[in-house]
Amino acid sequence: MKVGCPLETAEGEKRVAMTPDSVGQIRKLGYECLVQSGAGAAAGFDDAAYEAAGASVVKTAAALWKQADIVVKVRGTSAAEEKHLRADQTVISLFWPGQNPDLLETFKSAGSNAIAMDMVPRISRAQKMDVLSSMANIAGYRAVIESGNQFGRFFTGQITAAGKVPPAKVLVIGAGVAGLAAIGTATSLGAIVRAFDVRPEVAEQIESMGAEFLMLEFEEDGSGEGGYAKPASPEFIEKEMALFREQAPEIDIVITTALIPGRPAPKLWPAEMVALMKPGSVVVDLAAEQGGNCDLTVADQIVTSDNGVKVVGYTDFPSRMAAQSSTLYATNIRHMLDDLTPEKDGQITINMEDDVIRGATVVHNGEVTFPPPAPKVQAIGKADAAPKPVELTPEEKAALEIEAHRRAGRRQFGMLAGGGLFMLLVGAYAPASFMQHFIVFAL
Repeated sequence: MKVGCPLETAEGEKRVAMTPDSVGQIRKLGYECLVQSGAGAAAGFDDAAYEAAGASVVKTAAALWKQADIVVKVRGTSAAEEKHLRADQTVISLFWPGQNPDLLETFKSAGSNAIAMDMVPRISRAQKMDVLSSMANIAGYRAVIESGNQFGRFFTGQITAAGKVPPAKVLVIGAGVAGLAAIGTATSLGAIVRAFDVRPEVAEQIESMGAEFLMLEFEEDGSGEGGYAKPASPEFIEKEMALFREQAPEIDIVITTALIPGRPAPKLWPAEMVALMKPGSVVVDLAAEQGGNCDLTVADQIVTSDNGVKVVGYTDFPSRMAAQSSTLYATNIRHMLDDLTPEKDGQITINMEDDVIRGATVVHNGEVTFPPPAPKVQAIGKADAAPKPVELTPEEKAALEIEAHRRAGRRQFGMLAGGGLFMLLVGAYAPASFMQHFIVFAL
């Protein structure tokens, strides 16, 4: 069978679903590879590189769609591309089926199969195909770089002959993949980083990266399915806003990453918070495509508030790092093809009994199969979650503390006794000069 990669038609999209490196891996699965001329040019991959890797370069999109049994893409299919769909053809791409029901009906009418990379279940076995994590990692990194470009001052503190420069203070809201990538990048640039998340279990990850976790004294677990956060209660949101009001006047850069797939982005940084920030501060909203976490966010634009705060609403952060994004995305695609080709004979097998393949397949054999059933195994974040601790009474806690203190005392006594016996044994046989030197060494 032939795997084809066309030039992306979405405006501003620079990524490509197949790179010269992935061509070699896909050919090992028994497939022939076709690439439309110029498909990888925006990401830095020219036609000669694809040909050197063993792919055939096709001049037009129409010719590629006609020849390819499997088409790999980044952003769904356009109206022009849908005209080329045919029965038994499989398209692997980002489809966002929850937001594009009409697209699913188009595939159903054409008899084509649609595999949505954005629907890969978030289970351990499928991490190698987790496009959302791959792209979120890049988006978090790029958000910090973009904020630095708009901020116009140093991230790290400096003491120079011209005076002292304080470090930038960065607040990251949401510590998922994008948030952790932003924390790591901002920390490495020398900023003072603070982070907030409704899931208390991420505190250790945040602190291990050198950031301060803003703890909210409120008894509510925000952990949801698949490692995502769940919607918070009104009482929790009220406490959250109070915390943000305290932080807003001293924060220079805010990066918001809170988003639950298929739902509008929660408003976590309202206009009130922007008004409290210093002139020249920056807000980077990674949820702009779904309405944004900030009231002032406008998709694909930079808005300046009345008090001089810039709100960045770009929706194409991964595409702004096209070479890196394409490399990771093509690797995710290659792993999906690997699972779809169990015999490694160049023949695709859509096994609807497989949790990963079933979850990602949204149209199959002329039937819409979205939404998928829940995976048989637990999602990442749930399977590995630690059990909740048992609540103890004050009397039980006091008893445990006393027992721990007694155990520590017994250990110290045993160590002292053992050390004393060792010194007596050495002193009985060693010369006095050795003992003097040994005591100095021990001290």
